Amino acid sequence: MMPIAPLMIEHRLIERMIKVMKGEIEAISRTNKARPQFIDEAVDFIRTYADRCHHGKEEDILFRLLLEKPIADRHKQVVKGLTQEHVQARALTGRLVAAKERYVLGDAAAFEEIKAVMEELVRFYPIHIEKEDRHFFIPCMEYFSQHEQDLMAEAFGEFDRKMIHEKYRSVIEKFEGIK
Repeated sequence: MMPIAPLMIEHRLIERMIKVMKGEIEAISRTNKARPQFIDEAVDFIRTYADRCHHGKEEDILFRLLLEKPIADRHKQVVKGLTQEHVQARALTGRLVAAKERYVLGDAAAFEEIKAVMEELVRFYPIHIEKEDRHFFIPCMEYFSQHEQDLMAEAFGEFDRKMIHEKYRSVIEKFEGIK
């Protein structure tokens, strides 16, 4: 199995969350009320699963290993663009959190920001995922031998095993006041 297979499987789960977010946008548009708990859970999913787990494997393993190789300039540009898109997704998620916090404090204008940012995320992820799945992942595997691909798959598994511990250690450290 190619090491990109788990990344593509992760994309399917992210797409499911995007579908759920579309439904939430429709619901809040009908009711003119945001659901802060939904936003908290969606943000946790985006930050933990989509960004830290999924983008983490891409940036910390796949992109790093790829850029260590003599790759075509067009592929270097794609890596740079995908990395920038990850930064953009983080910024959008931060804006959603800030808008939710203002909304909870009674800022009526924050409602429109919540909708706008959720709509941006719902537009962003399908385009980003298609770029990776259909135009990048498979061509970039040609730069790696089968042995290198096997090592990369192992590194992805190790990354996942460590990530859950990292997440919940940070939860405890937050409560303890440690940075």
